[in-house]
Amino acid sequence: MTAATAAGEGEAQSQVTGFGTKRYRTYVLSALTLIYIMNFVDRGLLAVVGPDLVPELGITDTQFGLLTGFGFALLYTFVGIPLARYADVAHRVWIMTVCVALWSLMTALCGLATEVTIGSLTIGAFWILLMCRVGVGIGEAGCTPPANSLIADYYAPRDRSQALGVYSMGVTLGTMFANLIGGWVTDAFDWRTAFFVVGLPGLLVAIVFKLTVKEPPRGYTDPKGRGATERVSLREAIRELTTKPAFWLMTAGATVAAFCGYGISSFQSIFLVRTHEITTGEAAIWINTPVSLSSAVGTFAVGWLATKVYKRHPGAIAWVPGLGLALSIPFYVFAFTTQSLLFAAIGLIIGGFVKYGYITAQYTIGQGVVSMRVRAMATAVLLFVANLIGYGFGPLFIGAISDAFFVSGAADLGIAAEELSRNQCHPSVVGELSGDLQNVCGQVYAQSLQSAMVIMACLYAASSSFFLLTWRRLGRDMVDRNQDPIPVPR
Repeated sequence: MTAATAAGEGEAQSQVTGFGTKRYRTYVLSALTLIYIMNFVDRGLLAVVGPDLVPELGITDTQFGLLTGFGFALLYTFVGIPLARYADVAHRVWIMTVCVALWSLMTALCGLATEVTIGSLTIGAFWILLMCRVGVGIGEAGCTPPANSLIADYYAPRDRSQALGVYSMGVTLGTMFANLIGGWVTDAFDWRTAFFVVGLPGLLVAIVFKLTVKEPPRGYTDPKGRGATERVSLREAIRELTTKPAFWLMTAGATVAAFCGYGISSFQSIFLVRTHEITTGEAAIWINTPVSLSSAVGTFAVGWLATKVYKRHPGAIAWVPGLGLALSIPFYVFAFTTQSLLFAAIGLIIGGFVKYGYITAQYTIGQGVVSMRVRAMATAVLLFVANLIGYGFGPLFIGAISDAFFVSGAADLGIAAEELSRNQCHPSVVGELSGDLQNVCGQVYAQSLQSAMVIMACLYAASSSFFLLTWRRLGRDMVDRNQDPIPVPR
């Protein structure tokens, strides 16, 4: 056997199996998934502790939406682009190591948020917390683009969808652990302790990750001659993406889904506490945790399904999540309008299970329609749009609508905005109000947020439509030569 033949067979084998042994690939995927779980534990904890944090700091729903959404997402999205460009040519393991340590430290510092006086200048706790959230966003921007690029080199194209499905479970598993850990710690101690408990272990994880995960050769699983590994310009990357309508249709669907999903998840604990009069820990552990677990299973199921039906129905990666998003709407509306806590939990569990498959789809499609050189950049562009609009404005939208409904509802009952604030309706202090004001609180305190949640759930219809439109373009836009053409629906 000649050296050229051996090299050719070795390259062909790499395209089939990916970098490293099967056991080591499994370890790396597990490590990346763990980091992605931590990513969403740290960013999602604020929503979990919200029912206790909001009244203590005296902030409005709009301000809370700013903290959970735009305050985090602004620099998260803008920093993501240069980090992704760097990840296309630099050491991806090092990038992730530094970023994990940064966001973990900033998460812990959120627990120290309090009013600070510097000379004659007083900085409120809200602004301190907002600055810490910005720091968390900067760190977390360096997670998904390099992680997706690593998975693309560790796993061959035929196994990539399932691997990305496992990785994508970090979204819902992270949310689950944020509720499970954060809810218990908040009830047992306080919301500040919860930030220390979930943030500090990330520093150790960052060290272990750097010491045990190898940087694979870039483009290891790509066919010979696919393209060079030199740095690609932003203009060139955008130019390639502009020729892929499937990418932009998918991005639109993922953005609307993120807008709805982040908004709902940010206020879900507050909604449950206000509407069903349970504690923060009870909402987090007994409702949000099973909802997140169901969502994680649903996320993985779509990746598994797409792998199994790939040969006969490759387009399932687009139309299955589209149908799931549409199916989630009646379950969410039911969950937000029923007076039964049990029925609300059931609606949220089913809605989460059928909805979150779009996460696997967005990464699989985003990786499949572009060349190897711009994979990390394509992921960054997707996350830039989805997170800036979806994560940035989803929670802010719900908070603003909720506050608007509260003010208008109170006005309809003859109470001006300056006479009653939402935090005065909190169960711990509502007894100090007059009988008339207590009656107003009983009618608008929970109902205003409930209406905002229902409106948001109905917007999933738009996201579903975009994924179904993506299906129509997928066959023409996929570039992976190891995939069969995806049939275009007629």
